[in-house]
Amino acid sequence: MAGNLGESPVGSQQSDSTVGKRVRNLLIVLVAIALTVALFFGLQTQKKSVSLTKIDEQSTPDYLALGTGKQTMMEFYANWCSSCQAMAPDIAQLEQQYADVNFVMLNVDNTKWLPEILQYRVDGIPHFVFLNKQGVAIAQTIGQQPRTVMATNLEALIAGSTLPYAQSSGQVSKFAAPVAPAGGSDDPRLHGSQVVN
Repeated sequence: MAGNLGESPVGSQQSDSTVGKRVRNLLIVLVAIALTVALFFGLQTQKKSVSLTKIDEQSTPDYLALGTGKQTMMEFYANWCSSCQAMAPDIAQLEQQYADVNFVMLNVDNTKWLPEILQYRVDGIPHFVFLNKQGVAIAQTIGQQPRTVMATNLEALIAGSTLPYAQSSGQVSKFAAPVAPAGGSDDPRLHGSQVVN
């Protein structure tokens, strides 16, 4: 019996040691899995966090866009606009995909764009204006749009054909110009500035 008792604590120590190693290994595996998942979702979030300011900095300035002989897509936006923010990753991808189109970003909070805001009657953002090679507005879309709709419109713009989603509208952030147009609604420069296909 004494022999059995003497062997029992040693066997117990070996099994405790084995259990301890297994628990430690299991914890290491769980931590590795948790870190992998966190890294994956972190990278996904990083891909989607495209700032409107960065897109604006990379876009073509309006005064250059109209003189290039290329088609142009103007976006009226604001940093506080949730629909604009939601579309930012798609706009950044489209800008890379369609390098032969000028992308112009006009922040409605900057009063230097007031003439354009009034010309295109911007009352909700995002507000997109599609211009042909001659700088003539041929279509407008207002509000949050799926990437496929924007890509289809850009393809048609490049091809010189009618934009299939020329009058589509989605979720908008309301916007009011800081100043009313001079002369009220009878200003002849404002009549017909809203493009209709």
